[in-house]
Amino acid sequence: MDYFLDLNNWPVLVVCAGMLAAAIIDWWKFKVPNKLTFPLIVSGWALGLANHFGLEAGQGGIGAALLGTALGLALLLPMYAIGGMGAGDVKMTMGFGSWIGAFYGLPQGLWIITYAFCAGAIVGGVIAVGMIIVRGNYQQNVGHVRAIVGDLATAKGIGEIADKADARRPRWHRLPYGVPLCIGFIGCLLYMFGGWR
Repeated sequence: MDYFLDLNNWPVLVVCAGMLAAAIIDWWKFKVPNKLTFPLIVSGWALGLANHFGLEAGQGGIGAALLGTALGLALLLPMYAIGGMGAGDVKMTMGFGSWIGAFYGLPQGLWIITYAFCAGAIVGGVIAVGMIIVRGNYQQNVGHVRAIVGDLATAKGIGEIADKADARRPRWHRLPYGVPLCIGFIGCLLYMFGGWR
C-alpha cells in the first residue's frame, strides 16, 4: 500500500478516483457521463504531453497516452458494436488507458491496461453469474445466450447483431459494467503495485 501513499504516484490516485466515480454513477444511473469520461481521457493526454516538457509525473509521453487510449477503445469496441455495453464504459476504459499509458509508459502501460481489462471481464462474469443465481431465471438466461450465439453465427453484419440486441434489451437484467471494470482496474493495480501478492 505504500505505493499508493507515495505522492510521486499521484496520477495513479487520480485515475483510480475517476474510475470509482464512473463506477458509482454507472451503478446509480446505468450511464457513465461524458462530462466525466472526456476530461479523464483528455487530461491523460495532457499528462503525457506535460511529461515531454519535463513534468516527470510518469514514464510515458503523449504517444504512450494515445496508445493507451486506443487500446482501451480496441478492447471494448467489439462488445459495444454488438450492443453488449454502453459507450460510457468504452470511454471510461479509454480514460484509464490514457492515464496508465502516460504514467507507466510503453510497453508496461499497455500490459497493465490489458491485464486490468481481463480482470474486469472476469469480475463481470462472476457478478453476472451471481445475478443469475440470485434471480433464478435460468431458462431466460439460457435463451438469451442461445440468441446471442445464434446472432453471431447467422447475422449479416454487426449492425444486424446490434439491432437484435437492442430488441432484446427490455428483457435483460442489466449489469452496470462500469462497476466490474473499476473493480478489475483498481484490483489489478493493487495486485501489481500495492503488495497484495
